[in-house]
Amino acid sequence: MVLVDGCGRPTLNLRVSLTQRCNLRCPYCHREGQTLGSGLREMTVKEVVRLVRVAVELGINRVKLTGGEPLLRNDIVEIVSGLAKIKGLRDLSMTTNGTRLSVLAERLREAGLKRVNVNLPSLDKKTFRELNGGDLNDVLSGVGAAVKAGLYPVKLNMLLLRSVNEHEIANMMDFARKSGVILQLLELEPVNVQDPYYRQYHYTLDSVEAELKKQASDVKVRGDMQSRRVYTLTNGFRVEVVHPIENSEFCARCTRLRVTSDGYLKPCLMVTDNLIDVLTPMRKDVSDDELKELFVAAAKRRRPYYKQC
Repeated sequence: MVLVDGCGRPTLNLRVSLTQRCNLRCPYCHREGQTLGSGLREMTVKEVVRLVRVAVELGINRVKLTGGEPLLRNDIVEIVSGLAKIKGLRDLSMTTNGTRLSVLAERLREAGLKRVNVNLPSLDKKTFRELNGGDLNDVLSGVGAAVKAGLYPVKLNMLLLRSVNEHEIANMMDFARKSGVILQLLELEPVNVQDPYYRQYHYTLDSVEAELKKQASDVKVRGDMQSRRVYTLTNGFRVEVVHPIENSEFCARCTRLRVTSDGYLKPCLMVTDNLIDVLTPMRKDVSDDELKELFVAAAKRRRPYYKQC
C-alpha cells in the first residue's frame, strides 16, 4: 500500500522531529514549520518507533530525524536502533548541527543510522559564532567523525545569506571536496522567519547554479527529491542545489509527510492549520489500524502549496 494524496503524489518520506530543543540559536531555522511554544511534549522511544513502523507498513520507506537538534535527546542511539530494525525501512538519516557528532557518530552508525546532513553555514569562526553562538571547531570535528564512522554520504547544508556568507562558497566547496563529503547549497525559506529578515538575507542561487553548470562534467536531476540538480565537478565532487519551496516544481513533486516533535502529522511545511494529532491517540492505546487511518487522513490533506493540481 502507498499513501497517495488528492493530486496523485505518493507519500514516501517521513521527517520526524524529535525535539524543539537546540544548543544553538540560528535565526534562520524553520524548525520543520513547527510553531514556537508547541514543543512542550516529546514522543518516547517506543512512540517514535511505533509511529514509524506504522508509516512503513503504509509504504513510507525513508525516514529523516530532525529537530531542533536531535542529538540532544539522551536516548537518540536507542531511537536509531529501534528504527533501524523496522523491516521495509530503506533509508534512515538525520539532519544535525553537528556539535555532538564527534562523540556520537560511531555509536549512531553502529545503531543503524545510514547517513547524515550537517548544517554548516560558514567556515569563518567569527561569522559562525555570530550566526548561532556556537563553536565552529565542534562542528568540524563532528563532520570528520561522521566521515570516519562511515555515515555515507555525509552532506553539508550551507544556507546562503546575503552579505553574510555568499562569498564563502568557493572555500566551502574546497573544504567539502577535501573532506570527501557532498555540499548542498540552500536558499533561505520564508518559514518561521519574519518578512524583514527574509527580505534582507534571502540570496538567490540562480547565479551560483549558472556557474556550476559551466564547471560540471555531469548534471543529474533527482526526480525523487523535487527535481533538484546535482552537479558533478572535478574528481567526482558533487554539489546539490536546493531552491526554496516556493518553487512550484518542488511542491509538485513533494513526497514528504512530517511528524512534529509534539506528535502531530504535518502534511506541509508551509501550513499549520491542517495537522493531525497522533500522539494523544497513541497514549490512549488506539490500535495500529486506527493510527493508519490517521496517516491516510493526513495524506489526503497534502496539497502542493505553490502549484494547484
